[in-house]
Amino acid sequence: MKKPISFFVHHQGRGHANRTMALVSEFAKDRPVSVLTAGPHLFDGFGRDIEIVPLPNMIGAGVPTPRLYAEPTPSVMHCVPLGVSEMRRTMRTILDHLDDRDTGLFVVDVSCEIGLLARAASVPSIQIRMHGDRGDIGHVGAYEAAVGMLAPFDERMEQDDYPARLRAKTFYSGGLCTTLDAVPGKAEARAKLGLDPTHEIVVVLTGGGGSGTPYAPLTVAARAAPDALWLVLGPTHREGHETDFSNCQELGWVRGVTDYLAAADIVIASAGDNTVHEIARVGRPLVVMPEWRYFGEQTRKAEALVRLGAAVSAPAWPGDLIGWQALLERARGLETQAIASLYDAEAARKAAGWLEGLCDELWAGATEADAKTSAAPALSVVAG
Repeated sequence: MKKPISFFVHHQGRGHANRTMALVSEFAKDRPVSVLTAGPHLFDGFGRDIEIVPLPNMIGAGVPTPRLYAEPTPSVMHCVPLGVSEMRRTMRTILDHLDDRDTGLFVVDVSCEIGLLARAASVPSIQIRMHGDRGDIGHVGAYEAAVGMLAPFDERMEQDDYPARLRAKTFYSGGLCTTLDAVPGKAEARAKLGLDPTHEIVVVLTGGGGSGTPYAPLTVAARAAPDALWLVLGPTHREGHETDFSNCQELGWVRGVTDYLAAADIVIASAGDNTVHEIARVGRPLVVMPEWRYFGEQTRKAEALVRLGAAVSAPAWPGDLIGWQALLERARGLETQAIASLYDAEAARKAAGWLEGLCDELWAGATEADAKTSAAPALSVVAG
């Protein structure tokens, strides 16, 4: 029987869960798979047979006393408050599950602490790579503790400051997009959505991991390009002093995001991982406006896109007409091949094959070795 592969899946937004489902869908049917997450609902309706292990939601869990709260966080970790029962139950559930299932490979998407926990428990782990300023001891320690890292993006998107020794143990799958909808041509998409075939259309898109696109700058944009139709998908953040314009429409969450992207002349979007690859899959000029994320994740990803000529950006959302007009003109001059080349239709298959192959390689011969334990030299574990 094949060794099980287990996943820890962060429940912020939908991206981590969608990526996991894309990978697991490509696994061999006889590979046992389990998912440990505080967002089990994210896997509702998933067709592949997997075991879901609910975890407590540690985010925002209260520390019981001011004295415990005052204890500083060690530099090797990022978020480990003391006295939190939800955290104890999470770690115990993970360890018990890995032990009970005899997990062969533990894919962590994402948490440095849980990656270090796996190493302390003698379970081989994979860290999912994300962009950002992650040269601190906590990240580097988790990367070094892992048997490998999976970067679900093109290797050209890698940061120059990522250490060579860690780069050597990273598998780059190419741009992994979890959206599978067919990509129509521009005219077909506009006809399907009932949009004017001659209008310039700007689609503004954000994912589900933040508070939404700031709407006030878009009202300025609508005035700066009054002949364009602005379609805003996903949540928006209003400050209360916005003036609405008829050429700027808030559509909220929509079905068939791919159709809207295909209908667009320009896309303005955050730098979320799947968001970027959705746009790359369709191949449209991109204005990337990174949202705040821990460790500058989206900022560093946006820098990589601009460096490759795959997008244009601005230091902040333009607040004036000329600023918007200049930004849009730069976007119109982009060669869309640059962003389109960052998407790889085979990325999920490649990444899944690498994970399964690594798991099998790590445990090759384990059955025979277990049968001959008396002949094998013992390893001494020295307490630190």
